[in-house]
Amino acid sequence: MVEGVSGRARRGRTAAALVVAGLLAGAGLVAGELDSPVFGLAQGPFAADPGCGRLADRYPDRLAGATRDRVTFAGLAVWGHGAVELRCGVNPPGPTTDACVSVDGVDWVWRASAAGGRKKLVTFGRSPAVEVSVSDSAAGLDVVLVDLSRLVGPIRQGAGCLSAAPL
Repeated sequence: MVEGVSGRARRGRTAAALVVAGLLAGAGLVAGELDSPVFGLAQGPFAADPGCGRLADRYPDRLAGATRDRVTFAGLAVWGHGAVELRCGVNPPGPTTDACVSVDGVDWVWRASAAGGRKKLVTFGRSPAVEVSVSDSAAGLDVVLVDLSRLVGPIRQGAGCLSAAPL
């Protein structure tokens, strides 16, 4: 009977060790996400769109001189520790009087700036729609938009801005 108690105790310690190891691994993942440059950046409602998956396969490793950060959320890409943030699968803008700029055949609509001096634009007339947020610390909005226009250009355009100013 002593051997039975000893065997149960050993199995109990093994199970406890596995639980502790699992908790530590989970805590490491949470800590990694809290330290992630996208903490607080939400996925677009249509991030699972196959078009976003095709786009993600082509995210450049560098954008405007900044290296792409490791991001594990569908439809998101970040460069330069948050200097440039891309969200694929956002709600496409409808008809608007907001300022629009055309970069290499891709129309981008200006959005109200977020706190922290960021410039925010979203593609117009394309589905899935892509939103980009660029901090003042990024190399240059024009460089970012040229690179990203090449990226999103293959997404079929169904409409264009009426008075898009070329960049």
